[in-house]
Amino acid sequence: MNEMQSFEMEEHETGLGKVEISPEVIEVIGSIAASEVDGVAAMRGNFASGVAERLGRKNHGKGVKVELGEEGITLDIYVVVTYGLSIPETGTQIQDNVRQALLTMTALDVSAINIHVVGITFDKQEDEDNE
Repeated sequence: MNEMQSFEMEEHETGLGKVEISPEVIEVIGSIAASEVDGVAAMRGNFASGVAERLGRKNHGKGVKVELGEEGITLDIYVVVTYGLSIPETGTQIQDNVRQALLTMTALDVSAINIHVVGITFDKQEDEDNE
């Protein structure tokens, strides 16, 4: 796996220096943008992020993996969706929201945003009403 490095912004003629963005920042922006989409019940992290959360550390970049390849920046987003909604539509909305958030906040355009649906959650109120 490639070593994580920071992403340099395009230089503007200010003469003040350069701006670099850490991959962790892109993970946080991607995770928050994906969570805002209706139908996303949760973001799925890895084992280490689950342990960290149990110890009280909030992981805002949960469920997002950033890779810098020759084609550009690729994001892999792991989500749990709500039962009853269209998974393809929800996935497209996640891609659009994440792309727009990254463009607005960092001016970085990503080459790919891959959505991985790793689970489905059911509405608890619906289950209680049926009993």
